[in-house]
Parts: sequence; structure tokens; C-alpha cells
Amino acid sequence: MKMNSIFVLALVISILSWSCQEKSKAVKPVKRAVEITPELATSTLFLDSVTVQQYLAAQKLPDSTRQMIVDFYNSRNYSYAWFDTSGVAEQAIQLWNLQSNYIEYSRDSSIYNAYLQGWADSVYANGNKAVPAADQQRVELELTSQFFKYASKAYVGDESLEAKDLGWFIPRRKVDLRAFLDSLVNDNGKGVDTYEPVNRQYRLLRDALQTYFTLQKEGAWDSLHTKAKKLSIGDTGEVVLQLKKRLALTKDLASNDGSNLFDSSLVRAIKHFQHRYGLKEDGVVGGTTMAEMNRPIDYRIKQMLVNMERIRWVPAEPKNDYLLVNIPEYRLHAYEAGNKLVFDMNVVVGSTTHSTVIFTGDLKYVVFSPYWNVPPGILSKEVLPGIKRDKNYLARHNMEWNGGNVRQKPGKSNSLGLVKFLFPNNYNIYLHDTPSKNLFNESKRDFSHGCIRVSEPKKLAEWILRNDSSWNAALIEKAMNSGREQFVTVKPTLPVFIGYFTAWVDREGQVNFRDDVYGHDKVLMQKMFK
Repeated sequence: MKMNSIFVLALVISILSWSCQEKSKAVKPVKRAVEITPELATSTLFLDSVTVQQYLAAQKLPDSTRQMIVDFYNSRNYSYAWFDTSGVAEQAIQLWNLQSNYIEYSRDSSIYNAYLQGWADSVYANGNKAVPAADQQRVELELTSQFFKYASKAYVGDESLEAKDLGWFIPRRKVDLRAFLDSLVNDNGKGVDTYEPVNRQYRLLRDALQTYFTLQKEGAWDSLHTKAKKLSIGDTGEVVLQLKKRLALTKDLASNDGSNLFDSSLVRAIKHFQHRYGLKEDGVVGGTTMAEMNRPIDYRIKQMLVNMERIRWVPAEPKNDYLLVNIPEYRLHAYEAGNKLVFDMNVVVGSTTHSTVIFTGDLKYVVFSPYWNVPPGILSKEVLPGIKRDKNYLARHNMEWNGGNVRQKPGKSNSLGLVKFLFPNNYNIYLHDTPSKNLFNESKRDFSHGCIRVSEPKKLAEWILRNDSSWNAALIEKAMNSGREQFVTVKPTLPVFIGYFTAWVDREGQVNFRDDVYGHDKVLMQKMFK
């Protein structure tokens, strides 16, 4: 199955610009723009700087937000942003609509402002933009403060959620909220789509969320009840009616004929559902498929909201080739410049006890016929006890001592297979071939010690080295089977992104869900939905 290319934009990090250890730099306060006069200002109304300071002193705001508000008004010599001589400016209406829409789809009431809600209700009810002069200053400052509350949540994400504590080591997205505010005000609310939280995938997931809210409101998401261990073609009964109703709601079943017969059209619908959930596509409603169908709709809504929050964390707009691995999907995706999906393939990721880390790195080397340097944990728990039991253990496993360590010699039985792909990192994680090809046929593929096994290593090597004139398919095949380790430097380096997304909208416009294999959704849900 192919993923929406815009979904991948959410994962692409420019590590030339960011690093996990990057320290925030002190920002110099903006000097007051005294050259802005009533003739040059976008509004002929001006605030008193003392009034702004008094307002800020009475508010519970982060220091960074206070400074941004001061800088914003300094840059416009304290001219009003949300009002002009005719009343409420267009950008104020635009801001209110943006934050109201966010509250509606996110169900995040933490930014609700009762005072501004009363003001907005009055403006819309009275059908005019006039605001009493006595209220203008407070509404002006409340709107500016509200902008930063809204934009921080909707465009940056909840900063109280520490990504690293949630197993996420991709540097969080940085957004210039001051620049966004200037654009919103100076352009009268036009072009705000350029500051949409991240990309089109966010909007697709947000739109899908609205559909699920409607289903939730209508109360049509019933659980399936049956004593049968599985349902398949030819079965009849009330549960088949329930099954058809459910699949019609989610558009897996194109047309519900109302019969209680499990027919071929229902088989196709089940396979469509299983495809969206990454399950074995056999058209049979067994234990796993039934369990996924019986997940409450509240859970699916939270799952989408959790993934939308993750999307807010990460930058966008890749310009070069890159690789993406989405852990819960067990898939690798190769993209060329311009976000063109070239191919994707199955992967095996770390088990729950040896989970693959969520991070980004630069692929620098393709290593043909690699040695496998046995990690310390495997050495102490498996290899050394094996040597004690069997003096021929090393020979039987094609291993040898290498100083004080043990390594496995190149060859088809090597645990890394015939090629590995290195993007140096602190987690000792890389992509590699494997002799255990049968595992790629499983629907759940979390079996490794943390590294990522790829199902088509030769194809991946050919794509990575396709612009290197010294390599072709035949030479790659020969190097993979030479039995002699050979490092090939990748120029330029290739970004690799290891992500964790359990809900997205695919290229066919279908909502996809995956199992929360490492429990990251569960932890984030507990923090987001207290």
C-alpha cells in the first residue's frame, strides 16, 4: 500500500539546520518603530505602551509570549492590529474563525477565552463591527494574546508534551509565530494557509476526523456480537447484518443490500477494511479483524488527534531524495526530489522489548558482504553461553573472535544478510538484509533487536547508488555475494527518517490505522486526554 506523499512531508527533517542538541539563541528585543505614523500605519488607532505593559503584568503568560507581544507592538509603534476607524478589521474575523475551527476539530478547550467569545457573539449577533471605545483596548490586547495561545497549540503543538519523554527523538518543528502574526495582520488575513500546521496530510486527517465526529454523534458505531470464532463467506445471521452496517459506515462496503448473507461483496469489503488496518487480507472476520472492528469510535478519534499532534511537531518540505520508515506500518518508502514516491517495501522492526528508536539520520555508507559485529547484549546472553555449551559454536555459526569481541563472517547465513545501510547514530540502528525472508510475509513484523530489516535490499542498493557511474545492477549483485566486506560512500548523503504514525490518509483518500506496537499512542493519549 502506498502512503500519501504529503504525509511523508511531516517526517522530513533538515538535519543541516537542526540538531537534537541545538541550543536556543537569545533573541534581541525589537526596537520601537517610531517612524510609523498615523499616515503610514495600517490603522490610525494607537495604543499607549504603558497600557500594554499593564495588561501583560496582569496576565499569566510565558516570558517568550510576553516578549513577542511587546516586539509585535514595538514593530508597529503601538498601532492597533485588529481594529481600524471602521471597527473590527478583517484579520480579526479571520483569526477568530481559525481558532474557533481549531477548538472544534481538536476538542481542545484549553485556549477558550470566555471574554472574547462574548465579544465575538455580540459582533456576529448585532451584524456590525462597531466596538465601544472603552472595550477596544482590551479586545485588541486579548486578541493578540489569543493569537499566540492558538498558534502555539495549532501550529507548534502542545509544548507541555516533552517529545523525548514520549520516545520521539526527531527535533521538534520551530515556527516563527511573530512572522505568522505579521503576515496575518499586514495581509488582512490572506495567505494564512502557508502557515497551516504542517502540510496537506494534516488537513486530510483533520477532514477525516470530522467524519468520525459525525459517526460518534449519530451513535451508529455498535460492537459486533457473535459466539463464532470467525465469520466467512456463506455464513448468515444477525451479526452479518451488523457487519454490513458497520462496513457501510466506513465506506468499505459500497452498498448495503440489507441481507444477512455473507456474500462475495462482503468478502471484498472485509479485504478493503483489512487493507486499511494493515491486516492479513483474507476476507475472513477472525479474532484480529473482529478486535479492530470493535475498537470504540472514541478510541479512533483519539488516535487521529494523537497523530495530528505528532504531525505538528515536525518540519516539512523535503527537497532531495530520502527514505522513510513508518514503524507501525512496517514499511519503508523511497522518495525522490519533489516528493515523488518511487517504491516501498516491507520491513521488520524492533520487538516491543527492543524497540526501534524514532529519530533521523544521514545514510553515508552501503556495506556489501558485511561482517556482523555481535552487540554486547547478544554476546553476553546468547553467544558466550553458547560457546560454553558447545566448543564448535563459533564455527557452526560462521563466527570468529575479533580482539575481545565476536563477529560473524560475510555470507548468506550472516545475520545482516548480504548488505547493510549505515546512517551513523547513537542508537546503533541501521537498515540491513536478512537470511530470514519468511518474516516479511507476517502482517505484524516486530521481531528484530532494534535494527530494521528490509525485504528488497538489492533494489534499495540499486536505487541509492543509481547516480554513481561506478555501480550497476550486475556489480551490486557481485559485491553482495563476494564474501569480502566492502564499504561504499554515498554521495550526497541520504536522509533517513524513522517515524511513528498509527493513523493517516493514503493516496486513495482512505483513512489507515495501525496497531500501537510500542504503546506510544497510549502514553500520549494519557497526557492529551486527562
